[in-house]
Amino acid sequence: MITKIDRKAQRERRHIRVRRKISGTAECPRLCVYRSNTNIYAQIIDDVAANTIVSASTLDKEVKTKHANKEAAKEVGALIAKRAIEKNIKEVVFDRSGYIYHGVVKELAEAAREAGLEF
Repeated sequence: MITKIDRKAQRERRHIRVRRKISGTAECPRLCVYRSNTNIYAQIIDDVAANTIVSASTLDKEVKTKHANKEAAKEVGALIAKRAIEKNIKEVVFDRSGYIYHGVVKELAEAAREAGLEF
């Protein structure tokens, strides 16, 4: 009998495997991306102190596009970079959360790089 692949469980397994290797510090925090069917979220996290330094999503008022598409990802990436630079964060570790570096995740990362973040 053929069983259906649980893609969410596979993504979570990949995410756990990657998180064993990367961690954010105060000097170089972690830029974590989460995408749902309706929205895109990005956080800059200090794992040592276990707190979120900066966050941005398509739910923010500054973001004009309110969907989980490439245009919205560009806006969220630029916004998270702008907020990070205001808090004197220039270098981060990119955590794609088990997602493929393609489409929305790639657009968010490239927009953050163009706005001044280094990773």
